[in-house]
Amino acid sequence: MGTVIMHNVASVDGFIADDEDGVGPLHDWYFSGDNPIIERRDRQDEQDFDHSGSGSAFRISSASADYVRSMWATIGVIVMGRHLFDLVNGWEGKPPAGEHVVVVSHRPKPEGWHPEASYHFVDDVTAAIGKAQELAGDRTVAVNAGDVGGQILAAGLVDEVAMDIVPVVFGSGRRYFGRIDRQYLLEDPHIVIQGERVLHLGFKVRR
Repeated sequence: MGTVIMHNVASVDGFIADDEDGVGPLHDWYFSGDNPIIERRDRQDEQDFDHSGSGSAFRISSASADYVRSMWATIGVIVMGRHLFDLVNGWEGKPPAGEHVVVVSHRPKPEGWHPEASYHFVDDVTAAIGKAQELAGDRTVAVNAGDVGGQILAAGLVDEVAMDIVPVVFGSGRRYFGRIDRQYLLEDPHIVIQGERVLHLGFKVRR
């Protein structure tokens, strides 16, 4: 089975959004360079649907390009919570990476919502990761950070933590690790890449 990686962009003080779900400057580095992340897709399929619902093509700096491209290329499935799904309307059925999405939710898929899209609604984090690994095969399962990501980490189902740290302090908001209430040890970082206005870090979860 593929690696389960918990991933998100975060502020220096560990927030993935503010109290109103705004991301502020956290994603600016995605759009400030000259290098498309996914060269094989056409311009429409490169669209990113951020929390405001608008789309802008990903263009990153040369410093980040090799790392981000290689990471995104390995992703087969994204696992997200229902809150994020509702905020971005599931990226209109076109995830930014991978071919499948598993949504952790006690509510079913909205009736009539993009029936062609491979989106699967599962009401338990363990079952969600099981479904994601079934769909991903030997490719990576990318878990969005936040409350659901924290629950998946607490269940012992995360292999690695990947953080794109942006030099901004939020002070409060949505925490990268959600509401976990105990200590977890990670290994020393095996990825440390300095981009432009972003620092890419990767840690394996200590077993």
